[in-house]
Amino acid sequence: MRVSKEQAAQNRQHILTAAARLFREHGITATGVDAITKDAGLTHGSLYSQFGSKEAIAAEAIRFAATRSKRVWQQAVERKQGTKALRSIVEGYLSPAHRDSPGQGCVIAALGADVARQPQSVRDAFTKELEDVFEVLAQLMPGDNPSRRYEEAIAAFAAMVGALILARAVNDETLSERILQTAAKRVGALTTDRKQARRS
Repeated sequence: MRVSKEQAAQNRQHILTAAARLFREHGITATGVDAITKDAGLTHGSLYSQFGSKEAIAAEAIRFAATRSKRVWQQAVERKQGTKALRSIVEGYLSPAHRDSPGQGCVIAALGADVARQPQSVRDAFTKELEDVFEVLAQLMPGDNPSRRYEEAIAAFAAMVGALILARAVNDETLSERILQTAAKRVGALTTDRKQARRS
């Protein structure tokens, strides 16, 4: 039976939703096509007719997950301005709720180490999304020097990702929360306008 365009689009959405969650929870290598199709409630044929390969699914799932994360950040920007929005993003990112939901959280923190061993197309998708994150954060950083703001964005996000990975890895709740809180405090210092700080 021929699938309608609407049904095909829904199938694609189901596959990407399932793949994005499973990849973040278990890693790309450890997640098979069987697990994705089972979670999506579809057949192998549906999956391969949409994407052609697991590699293509992985690349698209990274874009899909990153787009959703950027939407959350955009909502923070719409509610608040400049460094207030940035602080809100940092606090949400370095929260126990984010730590405890890797399947719904940051794809960069969940898959960074895994992506380094993936084919070029998957790494290309990951790299593009990471560059977009740096651009978004750089726009929110205080200061007048675009190059400096971009560097601060890289430093801040590297600290955020590293802290999230460590907080998830340790089996000591107190230490895990301390990692998140300490990183949030240090990254928060980057959001302070230095000129304003010197005047205060």
